[in-house]
Amino acid sequence: MKAGLSKRTNKIIVTAIAFIFAVVIVLHHNPLAVQQEENVKKAIACVIIAAAVAVFWRFYDRIVSLPVELWQSRHLIWKLAKNDFKNRYAGSYLGRIWAFVQPVVTVVLYWFVFDYIMNAKKEFLSQGIDVPYLLWLMAGLVPWFYCTEAINNGMTSLLEYSYLVKKVVFKISIIPIIKIIAATFTHLFFVCFMLVVYFVYGYEPSIYLIQLPYYTFCMFMIVLAISYSTCAIVIFFRDLTQIVGIVLQIGMWATPILWNINRFENPLVQTIIKINPFFYIVNGYRSAMYEKTWFWQDFYSTMYFWIVTVVLFGIGAIIFRRLKVHFADVL
Repeated sequence: MKAGLSKRTNKIIVTAIAFIFAVVIVLHHNPLAVQQEENVKKAIACVIIAAAVAVFWRFYDRIVSLPVELWQSRHLIWKLAKNDFKNRYAGSYLGRIWAFVQPVVTVVLYWFVFDYIMNAKKEFLSQGIDVPYLLWLMAGLVPWFYCTEAINNGMTSLLEYSYLVKKVVFKISIIPIIKIIAATFTHLFFVCFMLVVYFVYGYEPSIYLIQLPYYTFCMFMIVLAISYSTCAIVIFFRDLTQIVGIVLQIGMWATPILWNINRFENPLVQTIIKINPFFYIVNGYRSAMYEKTWFWQDFYSTMYFWIVTVVLFGIGAIIFRRLKVHFADVL
């Protein structure tokens, strides 16, 4: 938002954008969908958008100040993120190589167990998925590794940089995004590694692959939104780190990463699974690599994901601003 615009003008602009989104959702029609289910999705989406706009008007200052600070400090954020990545494994013999060893070992281990011992490929062929299991597995694990690393690092960022939190002149709101950008560097390496495996299996470059940066951006935004809540709460409730670890462990198995959602024939069960916003990202990586579909073709999932992400970011901004004044006292 431009600095010259008044608070009321900014509120009206955001409301207009939200109204346009709601109109697009209402007017969209999927001829393959059940009309009643489609109407329910539209109604829920419109209610969430209306509630989000109401919260935006009520907590405008707390919500808007956060992205404004991030934009103003973008050069400092980039510099600190690079330093964070360089210094993470300082003092060890292999250095930054350790950032890549464990995920690679995990992928190989899952591939060996599920493909060779449990013969998952046979089950996949019976479900109509004719894709090398290693490639299918990597398309799910690579974004999930990014998710877990970024969420954990973002959550503990203020604790790690507590000496900066105590400085009055430092904008501590930039600290969580520094850790998440540092995790993004590792993720980009694994995306490149995944593409190498993709080409080794004989797949040719496809225009659909340009969607990978989009889905990476999706993951970045939702993790950032979550981190502003968790990094603020964990200062006062340290057990949150253990709780989040358990939730992420459950989330890995609740998200179709190691298994295929089509094994559930009940549409209701599939709908419940798709409520998880990380399903959209994992499924998006696979769609971009071998299903050859564009993200806008799954209209409702795309709208749902971004509505959830915006709501989570608003909640995170409010919580962060509310607790910020007490950080230095507790740390």
